[in-house]
Amino acid sequence: MCGIAGAAGPTEATDRKLVEAQLRLLDHRGPDSWGVHVAAGAAIGQTRLAVIDVVTGDPPIVNEDGTVGVALNGEIYNYRELREGLRQDGHTFATSGDTEVIAHLAEGLEPPALAASLQGMFAFAVWDDRRRRLVLGRDRLGKKPLYYWHDGRSIVFGSEIKAVLAHPAVPRRIDYTVIAPFLAFGYVPTPGTFYEGIRSLPPGSVLTFDGSGPPQVQRYWEPPGPGPDAAYEDMTLPEAAASARMLLAAAVERRLVADVPLGAFLSGGIDSSAIVALMARATSTPVRTFTIGFDDDSGFDEREYARMVSQHCGTDHVEFVVKPDAVDLVEQLVWHYDQPFGDSSAVPTFLLSELTRRDVTVALCGDGGDEVFAGYERFAAAMAVSRYQRLPKGARDKVRDVVGALPREALRRRVNSAQRFVGSADLPVAHALRSWVASVPEEWRAALLGERADCGLDAFDAVWDQSAGSPVLTRLLDLNLRTYLLDDLLPKVDRMSMAHALEVRAPFLDTNLVEFCLRIPPALHLRGFSRKRVLKAAVRDLLPAEVVRRRKRGFGVPLDRWFRTDLKGMVDARLGPPDARIKQHLAPAAVDDLVNEHASGAADHGQAMWALLTLELFLRREGG
Repeated sequence: MCGIAGAAGPTEATDRKLVEAQLRLLDHRGPDSWGVHVAAGAAIGQTRLAVIDVVTGDPPIVNEDGTVGVALNGEIYNYRELREGLRQDGHTFATSGDTEVIAHLAEGLEPPALAASLQGMFAFAVWDDRRRRLVLGRDRLGKKPLYYWHDGRSIVFGSEIKAVLAHPAVPRRIDYTVIAPFLAFGYVPTPGTFYEGIRSLPPGSVLTFDGSGPPQVQRYWEPPGPGPDAAYEDMTLPEAAASARMLLAAAVERRLVADVPLGAFLSGGIDSSAIVALMARATSTPVRTFTIGFDDDSGFDEREYARMVSQHCGTDHVEFVVKPDAVDLVEQLVWHYDQPFGDSSAVPTFLLSELTRRDVTVALCGDGGDEVFAGYERFAAAMAVSRYQRLPKGARDKVRDVVGALPREALRRRVNSAQRFVGSADLPVAHALRSWVASVPEEWRAALLGERADCGLDAFDAVWDQSAGSPVLTRLLDLNLRTYLLDDLLPKVDRMSMAHALEVRAPFLDTNLVEFCLRIPPALHLRGFSRKRVLKAAVRDLLPAEVVRRRKRGFGVPLDRWFRTDLKGMVDARLGPPDARIKQHLAPAAVDDLVNEHASGAADHGQAMWALLTLELFLRREGG
């Protein structure tokens, strides 16, 4: 794993020293070495975390005659097959790693075909001196980040926004219009960012810039699924499970290739547990596993289940406990994100990565299992909405009254979820979904932002609308891949792991597995509130029955309690003063009301307060 940065355009934009300044801000992503390829019209650089080809793979990497230079962030899992094909075509190689393969492929392939030939997680930059063009590419799902800015004459890019801003040509201006979608989702939807003019390259896309006009962005891959021609495999549940098991095992084995120590995150949930079990079968030595938990009685601690899986699979297991003072890291985390972020699980992810990096350089994780096997509760809830809306109005009113009167401890402490469901079940599905995933609830966004509350939310609805006519679950899976996975889950794991130069690989997001799972008939994935049916059937024999049966638990933080107790002083100091930066952009009285309502125990606003806290710290840092 690495960091890449550079510029193309006039000579004054492509000075080596400017790229070196960009790379210095990405040292955490690749502390082992760095290098810059300079040509007339471009300079592209890379910091390197040596994982494969430790001896000969240091940047800069070029083709035989030096006319093509490449910077790569990520891993290409099919590079050996590609390399052999290129060698048979007469290419010679100076290294034994994956980056040089891209340089040789770029000699003969147009940008979309170049990116489409690669299997893995990647963001790359190619300068082709013969064609006088820069090509940027990003993997199919957006596992690796890539940002850029251009003014028509020049383009500047980087793995993180800070590296783009480090170039003197790039203005540093906050885009305040994205506050509304940030409060709604906890992130700014791709391709937007919190900075004017800085864009995120969409996943499954390539960008080409030759100086003759604005960059051209082309898609080379779309997830299969929604649409009038959507095709589903004709299969039974056992057949789907057998194929999924085979594809997942192959994905795990592909991700075990490394010339450095390797381990796995283990939460005790079915996703990470399945990965660990398959790793244990594919290796001759005990898998090194790492988990994190809380000394807390509110259900956030999963160490018991992680230990159970560790013992079952014979792993070499390490645990770490998060204390409330870990949230003091928030300013450091904002620096790594470059933007506010609404997902508080970034805190344990950061600490888990720090713990893991002490022993290994690469870790496999269970991310993506919910995305491809329909594991989220909101998927089942959205399916239930259509049935609920067919009930007579009187029956719906009765359900709403009963659920609204339930005590907080009922339904195994799922009363909040049930009340959110009935409170939004009369809305269109996309609107209901937005209410369920919101960082700041809709009524509070209206109080904070007034008539601006719904600005910038149309991109979410547009993704939903473009799949009209397809089965509801198919549309939900597609929407989740293009929104939450892309802009929340993947950036969180990338930033928090790369903060410690730890490479994290996600077998569930293997292209072959993703494309297969999106063709499974929706009824096999989910029936009623029974979710992940295919995955559970696929790995049932690998894991303890308690792990397969247990209810999904998110990788969360007990913020509601912490913000009332240990961290109340932090909240009061950051969000309470009249001169708090967010009070220049949000209604001050609404900010105070939200904080006070939480402190009183009348409602739980921990996630909303986290989003406001990271926004406040970002605005303070930027002088906004």
